[in-house]
Amino acid sequence: MTATEATTTSDQAAAPTVTGERAEWLETLAKHRHFLRFTARDLTDEQAGQRTTASALCVGGLIKHVTAVEESWVGFILDGPASMPDFTAMTEADWAARADSFRLLPGETLAGVFADYAEVARRTDEVVATLPDLDVSWPLPKAPWSEDGAQWSARQVLMHIVTETAQHSGHADIIRESLDGATSMA
Repeated sequence: MTATEATTTSDQAAAPTVTGERAEWLETLAKHRHFLRFTARDLTDEQAGQRTTASALCVGGLIKHVTAVEESWVGFILDGPASMPDFTAMTEADWAARADSFRLLPGETLAGVFADYAEVARRTDEVVATLPDLDVSWPLPKAPWSEDGAQWSARQVLMHIVTETAQHSGHADIIRESLDGATSMA
């Protein structure tokens, strides 16, 4: 047995078996992540950063944004609202930085965005598989779009991550179709 085979076997043995609701969450996340990534197939970095509609969005920027959102919300599952910014206290510079999460900036590559997304997805999947209780809940972070006093469970956060990924996958598909006629779901 080679070292690689031993590591693979060891990793498989250590990985928890995921069934039931958690398996369904992971399957749904995987499906929507696939469609988002598939939309960017065969694009150059330049194409991935190109705006093709009236929106300021681009395919690479959407993947980058979904990555940041997923990472942030998993932090919320684990550590509550302290892990997220207070959107009601953000400065103009903070909002500009947030807007940059929707763009492929100079020096950023689609390969780099994909690598970041894969790492965040791996971490999310690990949390879904191992979190002791999907009912754990925290008060929502302060944001103009958050209801005062509302709390979300880990399950509600997962629902939000799936929704965000699916919604932005649709945006990416329209942008891609406008770019070169290719679609993901047609």
